Amino acid sequence: MAVLPLGGSTAFSQIHLMEHRDTSAVERSYELNPVVVTGSGHHQRLKSTATPVHVLSRQEIQEQGIATFEDAIVRMMPQVSMAPSSMGTFLRLNGLGNKYILILINGQKLSGDISNNVDLSRINMARVKRIEVLDGAASSLYGSDAIGGVINIITDQPTSSLCGVSNATTISGKGKLTESVNLDIYKDGFGSYTTFTHDRADSYQTYTEEYDKGSDTDTHPTIAPLFTGYRSNLISQKFTYSPNRHLAFNAGMDYNYKITDRPNTNADITGGTDYEMRYKTLRWNIGGIYKLNAKNSVQADITVDRFRYGKEYDVETGSFHIGDYVQSKKQRNIEQQVKGIFELIPQGTTIVGTDWRLDKLVATSGNINQEAYNLAYFAQHEQRFNVGSGSITATAGVRYDYHQNFANHFTPKASVMYSIGHVNLRATYSAGFRAPGLDELYYHYFSVNRGKPQITFGNRDLSPEKSHYFALNAEYRSSILAVSLTGFINRINDMVVRQDINVDNASLAMLQGEFPEMTADQAAKLERYSLYQNSDRGDVKGVQLNVSANIFPGFNLSANYAYTYARTKSGEEWTLLERSIRHAATIAANYHKVWGRYALNVNLNGRLQSKTYYTNYENAPGFGLWNLNTTHSFDLLKWAYLEPSIGVENIFDRVDRRIDSSNRKYALYTPGRMLTVGLKLRLKK
Repeated sequence: MAVLPLGGSTAFSQIHLMEHRDTSAVERSYELNPVVVTGSGHHQRLKSTATPVHVLSRQEIQEQGIATFEDAIVRMMPQVSMAPSSMGTFLRLNGLGNKYILILINGQKLSGDISNNVDLSRINMARVKRIEVLDGAASSLYGSDAIGGVINIITDQPTSSLCGVSNATTISGKGKLTESVNLDIYKDGFGSYTTFTHDRADSYQTYTEEYDKGSDTDTHPTIAPLFTGYRSNLISQKFTYSPNRHLAFNAGMDYNYKITDRPNTNADITGGTDYEMRYKTLRWNIGGIYKLNAKNSVQADITVDRFRYGKEYDVETGSFHIGDYVQSKKQRNIEQQVKGIFELIPQGTTIVGTDWRLDKLVATSGNINQEAYNLAYFAQHEQRFNVGSGSITATAGVRYDYHQNFANHFTPKASVMYSIGHVNLRATYSAGFRAPGLDELYYHYFSVNRGKPQITFGNRDLSPEKSHYFALNAEYRSSILAVSLTGFINRINDMVVRQDINVDNASLAMLQGEFPEMTADQAAKLERYSLYQNSDRGDVKGVQLNVSANIFPGFNLSANYAYTYARTKSGEEWTLLERSIRHAATIAANYHKVWGRYALNVNLNGRLQSKTYYTNYENAPGFGLWNLNTTHSFDLLKWAYLEPSIGVENIFDRVDRRIDSSNRKYALYTPGRMLTVGLKLRLKK
């Protein structure tokens, strides 16, 4: 709930940096008090929002030499952790996993949730203007899935040039490459914004052996990767048209193709696979806004998101030939929203709207062909009162949802902020609501991974999850020092968990009857199967501390700490939430200096975290990672601006080299120390 920007160059160092600005393109542009939208649902300055958000600016992302969404979030936010896999990225925010975190692009939900692993390669980092992160439940404005928090990626489209072309390339070790090209055209109210991004990385290991089954001493060689390589292409096109100052339209489309790059099955060594995972997504949207004046507007949007993935064989396997493709899952999501923002009384903002959403899932391996719709109405009012030399801002809102499978549900929200001088005091309560996903309701899933069968059953008797989020925040801001302290509690009822059940003779007979395609050899290797169930309760408590100090002009230090205690209770037993982390911190130092038409930026950042908890596996040890990045900006050519960069990731070469075993999970996925180089090129008008 802290509102400090979390990178090395926070808003509090910007006052002094602004004193050195000139018209040269090498100068940084720092925003002292950025406009945000996620916390309140309407645009307002960061210091004015009663429901504050974390803001990660494009400038902060660039200063750290970051090319991916995963690195941007993890390096700057200690309460966030990620675990990559061939099925996407498992994201956690304040102890809660993907399905409790709503990811938006310009306020519209990003779909493509693969077994709760989000495919973050769909996010076009070349267009990111800022990333806004809202902690805690936010269902009153955003509906289902916003129990743990909201991540809203705000994109940018220039309106100042007739034609602009830019290119950015970043290369690192283990075949890591990100290349993006932008073409922007703007004239007489019409804008066209085109982006092509190619992203790739090789698979790699930090261990070359694994334990024999049932042994803690005997090992054998393996080619199983810790990190799964991939190749990804993203094409994005957006059009905007504004015939006058009152009316604006937009339409856009994103197409993404991604395929994994894993070692093939080898008869002489374990760890290979017969196929790659292939993903294709197509997302399009159309919308418009009519502004009656600066404080009154009506907007409407339609978004259609199609996501599919499956297996593309690169080894002859049974009846499958090299190049054969078998679809595993296909999703389609349609969302329509109409929202009005009005100033009905002085110093007040009222939001009313309606939202309709249709989710459809076809899963061959899960034996699903289901869909469900949700219709919602929401309203919120925010009012500011002057009180002596300070002010109070109060917000109250409520949302009504009618879900096809779970009928009616109300989610309220209330927050208040008292501001005086450099001090802000905030209190927030918000309710959360999450309808179980179609996979959790209907899955009848069987697959074989590296010779081991995997079985998951859905549960049509599941209840919706409901949460209550409370937070208190105290913040001091000045041009020299900023300190923010937040405490929160997030309590979730009827939490849906995938429970592992040990296989005995009776259940094995049942499973063989449910899945006759399972061979006798596979059945002999089956140790457990999974069933979705409602646990009694989830309980997440935490404290966040954010400190930023402007030591001298151009030099800033920041530190962010998150303590999270996340548990779930089934029956009478409390257990720590899977993949939760008790302590985590991020530290950053940033220096920026301009000499004529050359600028140097040096950024040192680190992430430190304690062990990661696993329910049925060995806990992963804690670690500390440090990265150094230098950026060199030149305005020396008549036709282009150049910005080369060079840095070192994982300076102290921290690697988790534990031998792989059936009882072992990981939290540190780096292959070791790597050199990173980049080049940005922007053509002049």
